[in-house]
Amino acid sequence: MSDRKYTRSIRLLDELMHFGIKLGLANPEENLTVVHVAGTNGKGSTAAMLASVLTQSGYRTGLYTSPHLAAYTERISINGRQIAEETFSELLAEVVAKTEAVFLQTKEKPTEFEVLTAMAFLHFFREKTDIVVIEAGLGGDNDSTNIIAKPIISIITNVELDHMVYLGPSIREIASRKAGVIKPGIPIVTASDKIEALEVLHIRAREQKAELHIVQEEMAWESVFSRGKFQSFSLKSKNIDYGCLDLPLLGEHQIINAATAVLALEIMKNRGINLDASKIRQGLKKVCWPGRLEKLREDPCVIIDGAHNPAGMKALALWLKRYRDEYTKIIMIIGMLEDKDRKESIRMIEYLVDEVVITKVPSERSGNWQELGQFFPGKLQVQTEEDNKKAFAAALSKAEKSDLVIVAGSLYLIAEARKYFSK
Repeated sequence: MSDRKYTRSIRLLDELMHFGIKLGLANPEENLTVVHVAGTNGKGSTAAMLASVLTQSGYRTGLYTSPHLAAYTERISINGRQIAEETFSELLAEVVAKTEAVFLQTKEKPTEFEVLTAMAFLHFFREKTDIVVIEAGLGGDNDSTNIIAKPIISIITNVELDHMVYLGPSIREIASRKAGVIKPGIPIVTASDKIEALEVLHIRAREQKAELHIVQEEMAWESVFSRGKFQSFSLKSKNIDYGCLDLPLLGEHQIINAATAVLALEIMKNRGINLDASKIRQGLKKVCWPGRLEKLREDPCVIIDGAHNPAGMKALALWLKRYRDEYTKIIMIIGMLEDKDRKESIRMIEYLVDEVVITKVPSERSGNWQELGQFFPGKLQVQTEEDNKKAFAAALSKAEKSDLVIVAGSLYLIAEARKYFSK
């Protein structure tokens, strides 16, 4: 019975899903201690690291993230355990019922994200969580999660060009939207390295009388070792030398995300959260955030990565460049949504791959998916396969044991790849 109830719930969410994103605020419960994480890239990884450390520190910790890879229940978890399907279904029915009055007044249905956000807050409140880590969706100022009035700390991981249709065509405009998470008197942490973005964040922080902490100014880190599914790095803040830390997430961008999380945790300690270096070490070592430079197979090596915009693809390229010599050939399977900057994304990675298989993202936003082919140099062998499974099989058929097969692009595609290659 619960399986059928959950299936009906997913159909209801599908009905709420609009093409595009309606920027508006939902009305969930607010009586929670919240860490609010916004940014263009890395906010999910940073949120997962924060939640892992807080859980290891003995706090009953809620985590709300988006999108999911395999199931909606991934988005709402407590101490690393996903919400039960039956509880999910009951919450969804309750929240949707409460929106009917709003619909009668405005003639507008809430979006899928607004409903899920309300469900998350309600669930965390009822489950008496000690602290929750909330990943923002799109933007910041009018994001559904921004109903949070007084977070314990706010984070803007970085500011890059993405979602320009909704947030604006420039770094400055996007930064202005994301700066909406800065609240009066609440510390704000950022790892942004864009001058235009930092100017905006400095101005907003002064207006809100909020301390702005810049990761690159307060933390020092260095990659030490990377092998298999782990990497090690040294980390030092102004107050603590953490020595060598282990992280089961690959890529230097994840080290920056970890430095961001640790700086935020240090500030939270000053605001009454009980933390120590040993718990930070344990939390980072145990963090789980699939689909980001995740290794699934050997001989040939298969890695999936949700690089879906130019900044994400640049981070992937930096990792590939570092380990390129370990592989005879790199075969890429890629699929990107139409509203992403496909041309610039491909420019970041094209010189590192030997063969390409382009496939359609399983989403109504895939648009002209075959267009990706024209952005790769003519010297590369490019194959198109609309069916994802056929694309995965085609790439494997081209690969020898010493090659690397990498699946990159939309998380919708990464989810399919994870299912296929994990079998």
